[in-house]
Amino acid sequence: MRPLRYSINITLDGCCDHNAAVADEELHRHATQSIAEADALLFGRVIYQMMEEAWRAPAQTGVAPKWMDGWMLPFARTIDAAKKYVVSDTLESVDWNAELIRGNDLEATVKALKKEPGNGLFAGGVKFPLALAELGLIDEYEFIVHPRLAGHGPTIFAGLTKYIDLEPVSRHQFASGAMVLRYAPVT
Repeated sequence: MRPLRYSINITLDGCCDHNAAVADEELHRHATQSIAEADALLFGRVIYQMMEEAWRAPAQTGVAPKWMDGWMLPFARTIDAAKKYVVSDTLESVDWNAELIRGNDLEATVKALKKEPGNGLFAGGVKFPLALAELGLIDEYEFIVHPRLAGHGPTIFAGLTKYIDLEPVSRHQFASGAMVLRYAPVT
């Protein structure tokens, strides 16, 4: 059974707004490697559309827009090439190497994806992972904690209806001071 890994960038005060993270070269290399090691990405509508808007054109043209540093292109190419599953009840269709999944039977669908052979699934986002956590489908949580206070939200797992106890798996510190903290649910 392939594991479902969830990863999110957060500040010390719990903000997971992607603009609040320190998006340096080391962070991008880490994300590129994590995505490359996964068999597929599992996204909700919001993160899928955000990622597609930012990374699809630079990956396909090989040209970095003004906001993008050249060292971000490997990430763009990796996420562009990755198989994607998009969970949405509002989108009519998806492309960008993606398959649409309806949310009416999320648990059974994700369990079926996890039963397929391979290295694992990689999930991101803010709201969609709450549903995955509630259903007990996340096998590993990765929090990349940035040494910054944002003073605003959004925050992750707001509305979780039960405690999920976690045990440490690993930790690593980036040169920026950001800490990569990995946890698995206590079984």
